[in-house]
Amino acid sequence: MPYILLFFAVVAETIGTTALQASQQFTRLGPSIVVVVAYAVAFVLLGWTLKFLPVGIAYAMWSGLGIVLIALIGFAVFGQKLDLPALLGMAMILGGILVIHLFSKATPH
Repeated sequence: MPYILLFFAVVAETIGTTALQASQQFTRLGPSIVVVVAYAVAFVLLGWTLKFLPVGIAYAMWSGLGIVLIALIGFAVFGQKLDLPALLGMAMILGGILVIHLFSKATPH
């Protein structure tokens, strides 16, 4: 259950951040509304996740997955380039998330 909540928190945060780029610094109403609603949903879901996971673990997974997803969306949707150091850094972030998930005794498995 906590990972399902966390997954949807990451999805909502990713939608909000994508809309933030599309809002053009809050000059477009539709994407600006999506930003506020998506971030509200993301924080509520993250808050619910904290009933089951330690805050440091939940936040590491939430932010790490969000970073990688937003970088991929930035590349695919907005044409933003990723160089080799950026890709290696994101691979390390994903590796860290896997280490936490697979080996940490601080999280339920």
